[in-house]
Amino acid sequence: MTSTEISKPGDELDDLTWWTRPVEERDAVFARLRAEDPRPYVLERDLAGEPRGGGFWALTRYDDVWEVSRRPDDFSSGQGTTIFDQPASLREYRGSIIDMDNPEHQRLRRIVSRGFTAKSLERLHADVEQASREIIGAVAERGECDFVTEIAALLPLRIVNAMMGIPQRYERFIFDQTNIVLGASDPEYVPDQTPRSVAAAVWKAGEALSDLLRELAAERIAEPQDDLITTLVAAQGERMTPEELARFFILLVGAGNETTRNALAHGLLALTQFPEQRRLWQEDPDTHTAAAVDEVVRWGSPVLYMRRTVTRDGVQLGDQTFAEGDKVVLWYRSANQDESYFPDPTRFDITRGHTAHVAFGAPGPHHCLGANLARLELSVAFRTLFELLPDIRAVGEPQFLRSNFLHGIKHLRAEFTPVSVQA
Repeated sequence: MTSTEISKPGDELDDLTWWTRPVEERDAVFARLRAEDPRPYVLERDLAGEPRGGGFWALTRYDDVWEVSRRPDDFSSGQGTTIFDQPASLREYRGSIIDMDNPEHQRLRRIVSRGFTAKSLERLHADVEQASREIIGAVAERGECDFVTEIAALLPLRIVNAMMGIPQRYERFIFDQTNIVLGASDPEYVPDQTPRSVAAAVWKAGEALSDLLRELAAERIAEPQDDLITTLVAAQGERMTPEELARFFILLVGAGNETTRNALAHGLLALTQFPEQRRLWQEDPDTHTAAAVDEVVRWGSPVLYMRRTVTRDGVQLGDQTFAEGDKVVLWYRSANQDESYFPDPTRFDITRGHTAHVAFGAPGPHHCLGANLARLELSVAFRTLFELLPDIRAVGEPQFLRSNFLHGIKHLRAEFTPVSVQA
């Protein structure tokens, strides 16, 4: 097949405005594609929704996403993981190790993994509990809040900053800059949606974050501390450069903040829409939390896709042959609803079997390094919500991020019985 043989179903996938439509409409399109045309060729569109030339193969079934993820020699990450081809200078602010192939990817992942050992995460548990109580307690007396901006966004950001050793006074600054880097296609974060202005806004926000991390790296090299920055740039043996640290931090606060932030928001929606599942989880959190957290992540699919690029002519996937340079897009949202693996897939069900979802990526070199940190944060956050605000519920419709990369919720109103929480 060639790019001139374009299938009409699926043309919506690169139309950013379509991604603000009700989630039921979007999931129905994926269901039709999985059943009738599981690898459509889709035209690329610009920020205004107009065709801009080129296109990609959309992989919508679980087996295809799983297979491509395990074959990095055939399907490269180094040419970019977003649908559109970003200049290398811009890609630095949004990619880091996810936009690399081996051996560079192997080297940086080996260094970064020091901060995500079981021992490191065990040490974080008390910090996550304290941050959860502080953040939820701060709104508890009011009886209502914007669940995203006042709870879901703050918790993972505070934990990542604590891991890194970044003073809390920078929290709002980092929140604002990462909203621009990762939400640049949404007018709330970048009002001027012309390509030049969006690129300039991302570059400016990335530089601001990089400057902060370079400064902190220099301080740790001069005076090491017990934090992740020191581990990455000042430890004995292999280490990151300050520039590599800056790019990794943008990825970490992006992946760590946005994934957990959106999983928390989708989780509250799920608890509101499926009260019988909420009751089951809430009555026995010891039994259900681990499985429920993975179901939250599957059901919400905070990262919608990752792109890969075919490395040579003749690469095959099933009965299809690709050419060098072809783009294939792994739609995690669709794979996580593949009926062959997840019966009644749009239902939130914490008692599902053990089929592995792909919300953290499928097996392979790019499986999410922070998956267990996200599980820890979500487990503690929901248990704290059940303890402090047991009747919290979403009210009204969520405001979705204008993006087809992140399944983001910008705002979600929540109500609950006001309580006084002791600090």
